[in-house]
Amino acid sequence: MARYTGPKTRIARKFGEAIFGADKVLSKKNYPPGQHGNSRKRKTSEYGIQLREKQKAKYTYGVLEKQFRNLFEKASRSKGITGVVLLQLLESRLDNVVYRLGIAPTRAAARQLVSHRHVTVDGNVVNIPSYSVKSGQIVGVREKSKSLEVIADALSGFNHSKYPWLEWDQPSMSGKLLHQPERADIPENIKEQLIVELYSK
Repeated sequence: MARYTGPKTRIARKFGEAIFGADKVLSKKNYPPGQHGNSRKRKTSEYGIQLREKQKAKYTYGVLEKQFRNLFEKASRSKGITGVVLLQLLESRLDNVVYRLGIAPTRAAARQLVSHRHVTVDGNVVNIPSYSVKSGQIVGVREKSKSLEVIADALSGFNHSKYPWLEWDQPSMSGKLLHQPERADIPENIKEQLIVELYSK
């Protein structure tokens, strides 16, 4: 499965936000990349603003265009506000849940842990990063993988209380998805209504 593997700071500078986590370069160069990034002040069209928001969401969650469109179509068929449901579907992806539980330091690292069969759902190994975790399901670390340094380092000092829709059990190194997150509980700076408007054209 293809995914973006290029320079992440360049993408973060494009959006002016640390969408991949703390970034030292972004704090020094908070303007678009490229030769004219610091001087170019072009007005962005309405379509451009909507497209930019969609791209930001895709890069943030590590989802490609076809996957993203499928999730949007699923959200549009669901009950509730389409934009919020879209974010909930993105949040319930297995790689994102692993990241939110603090098992991995980044979504990219979480995706790798899932792909390399270090993660279980309800006790069964699942190696599909896009797997949709349902409410009540338990996501944990495989017994053989609990001693991995990358997991121990990520969990060290992680604040598990900041995501009210997740419940963490330290002894078993597993967490439960209690319910889908409310929009106010999703910390990502994404204007989902712009994405809905873009796909509705």
